[in-house]
Amino acid sequence: MPHGCKKITILGAGMAGLVAAHELEELGHQVEVIEGSERLGGRVRTHRFGDGESAPLVELGAMRIPAKHRHTMDYVEKLGLSPKLKEFKTLFSEEDAYYTTSAGFVRVRDVAKVLVDEFRVLIADHNLREETILFGAWLTAVGDAIGPAAIRAMLRTDFLADLLEAVDRIDLEPFLAGQARDQIDLHAFFAAHPEVRTSGAGKLNTFIEDILDETSSRLLRLEGGMDQLVGTLASRIEGPIRTGHEVRAIEIRDDHVAVTVYNTEQARTLLCDYVLCTIPFSVLGKLRLIGFSDDKLAIIDEVRYGSATKVAFHCREPFWERDGINGGASFGGGRIRQTYYPPVEGDPANGAALLASYTVADDADVLGKMPEAQRHDVVLGEAGAMHPDLHEPGMVVEAVSHAWGEYRWNDGAAVMRWGKDPAACEEERDRAARPEGRLFFAGEHCSSNAAWIDGAIESAFCAVRAIEEH
Repeated sequence: MPHGCKKITILGAGMAGLVAAHELEELGHQVEVIEGSERLGGRVRTHRFGDGESAPLVELGAMRIPAKHRHTMDYVEKLGLSPKLKEFKTLFSEEDAYYTTSAGFVRVRDVAKVLVDEFRVLIADHNLREETILFGAWLTAVGDAIGPAAIRAMLRTDFLADLLEAVDRIDLEPFLAGQARDQIDLHAFFAAHPEVRTSGAGKLNTFIEDILDETSSRLLRLEGGMDQLVGTLASRIEGPIRTGHEVRAIEIRDDHVAVTVYNTEQARTLLCDYVLCTIPFSVLGKLRLIGFSDDKLAIIDEVRYGSATKVAFHCREPFWERDGINGGASFGGGRIRQTYYPPVEGDPANGAALLASYTVADDADVLGKMPEAQRHDVVLGEAGAMHPDLHEPGMVVEAVSHAWGEYRWNDGAAVMRWGKDPAACEEERDRAARPEGRLFFAGEHCSSNAAWIDGAIESAFCAVRAIEEH
């Protein structure tokens, strides 16, 4: 082995593991990747309804890239995928989409009055300007559509009241939007007044950051599927990538790391010079861990993951276009929460994909714990109330879903740091990423940008530097 070349075993073939493998090989190191499941990509999971490039597809995992996520954008360019970048239309980006209110399914362009009327009931004891009430109504609307139950509850307590008191002292005229000026440009407001996010409502800070990302007008997708990131990246890694190799135990020793792996009912122990572990802590904590410090064991136990469940339908045709909807998402409420309308990119004769339900946290667990057939029936029933065309004979050709909270190789969709202040988030990141002897850690849980591909890539870069310097 050439002088200075290290031999590194990477546990996990998600984005963090694959990026780290590629970067380490470029630095001249020898790498092998071990993956417990039979597929690559971790929480990047593109499903195609059929074979060939013209088959409709839906993202059951990561589906969007904020343009400001430089690590991801740089890697997209490095892999030659930049020409595939297209606009991702998100919640509230399509005025003809629906928002569920107490008055029923209301078009986004018409929903402001209903939202304000509903919000007045919440803040009846507070004396606020009309513009502030409008601000609170829209922030609560976004929270209801995107946030888990705990965040929705927080938006109805003193946390929101504290934030609104700060907002009430600011001129909101420059941030009124929409033809009727009955919408609030939350992105422009928080960009101009970042101090509001860390005011008395500091516990909302991480949530506000996420909703700004998720409803940004500068979100992108990869035409042809996000799994192109995975396939292209894996093709550039020279070392072996072994799927179906389940890690059962990790033991830290003085000058190496012992990893016990099961493959087709056979167990063997690998004696590794260096190990980079990208296994989610929700899974890692269930393994036999020997030689770990008390603090590392504690943070593995403390990190909390949120669930996500997606249910998609292969439809005979994009019926929503007849309803004036050309992309974006609706808020269906109930158990389905968000419904997305992916663009039809292939042969129209092959039909279209509808992401009928996207839920997170407790909402995701409700659907995720159901038997698959029941889950699909529930979503069809609720989405069909908003879109009766779904009940036309032959409209739904096939249903597919993925419950990340029930998936044994992840046991959760992503780390959820909502409700933690920035200092607590940074402490958690530092403790999660801290090496133990020759065992290093990466994954979105070890990053400052949890729940995004960008965090996984960031953590891989940090781990590569640490291994290089060891």
